[in-house]
Amino acid sequence: MKTYKEVFCETDKATLIPFFVIGDPDMETSFEIVKTAIDAGADILELGIPFSDPIADGPTIQKADIRSLRNGMSMAKAIEFIKRVKEYKDIPIGLLMYYNLMYQYGIEKFCKDFHQAGVNSVLVADLNVDDAEEIQGPAKAAGLDTVFMVTPNCSDERIAKITEKISGFVYTVSLLGVTGGREKLSDKVRPLVAKLKTMTDVPICVGFGISKGQHAADVVKAGADGVIVGSALIKLIEANLENKEKMLSEISEFITEMKEAIAGV
Repeated sequence: MKTYKEVFCETDKATLIPFFVIGDPDMETSFEIVKTAIDAGADILELGIPFSDPIADGPTIQKADIRSLRNGMSMAKAIEFIKRVKEYKDIPIGLLMYYNLMYQYGIEKFCKDFHQAGVNSVLVADLNVDDAEEIQGPAKAAGLDTVFMVTPNCSDERIAKITEKISGFVYTVSLLGVTGGREKLSDKVRPLVAKLKTMTDVPICVGFGISKGQHAADVVKAGADGVIVGSALIKLIEANLENKEKMLSEISEFITEMKEAIAGV
């Protein structure tokens, strides 16, 4: 299984990490979307397992979760989906999900089953770092990296505590609030990334609010090792539910634009 370390070491540019909800808008189209993103140059995948109450997500991703759940998404189907992706290409996969899903499945079983399917890391959006031991032991035993979020309002002491628990990459939240594309990149990104660079050697990836090539370029200029893009891509899915060919074409173009913006820095 290809590791994050291998990917971050292979390129002298920042990595591009697109986010998609597994099963949105349906299983087969979702798989075609992920393949399209890989072919267009995605370096790492971040995949969401849909949940009924995704408190860290804005309306765009909430609607993607609803579409996926209505089409019968389950944990078993998510595992099969990940296996199909890994058969297509050995690309690192991180999960972004909510604690209830893992708890109901069984934490140790979840870590074991999803790592065996091909998952590299897990980020539980509603699990406070103070409760990291809930998943950290089982994840490490199964071979999963753990990822936690650092936000602009974290104190230095809090950041130090979070980075001690991270073994994959730092998910750096660029703004205060939920996921969703913004017109302007937050001015909090540069100082936050600069601070993180002095506090950890783990790769720093920035997400939330990134919706255009210039945002990606600005994040890389700020020193980020990776750019995470979610809502902007999912909007392309939502806008083209009746035209799959156009959906895939626009996703490919968007990923290409992002890669070119990163390469130009």
